[in-house]
Amino acid sequence: MKIQYIRVGDYFIPDLELPEEPRSIGKWGRMHRDYLREYKPIQYNCLLLSGELWTYLADLNEQAQDGLERMIDQMKMVEGVTEKLKAADPMAWVGAMNNIRNRAEEIILLELIYGEDAT
Repeated sequence: MKIQYIRVGDYFIPDLELPEEPRSIGKWGRMHRDYLREYKPIQYNCLLLSGELWTYLADLNEQAQDGLERMIDQMKMVEGVTEKLKAADPMAWVGAMNNIRNRAEEIILLELIYGEDAT
């Protein structure tokens, strides 16, 4: 690997470029980045210095979002939260959906973002 240097005043600084990542890291990626920065600084620095941090966080964000949507759909089906309930009793539907979303987000936080066991 050949490194180019830039002269800045009396110092030569490596001219490093990070790989381009067109995807956003999103909500889940930002939360995991903050977790890594605070509680796992060695892993954070390794990812940052290797140039893989942004890609890692974008992948994690996609996994978390897909898992969240899949979990919500499964919970809706198991608990019988349907469009019929939405038409018959909108407030009960909203309450049930908020409950489902909050539980699914908590599972994603525990399993993916903070890397702990959900049990």
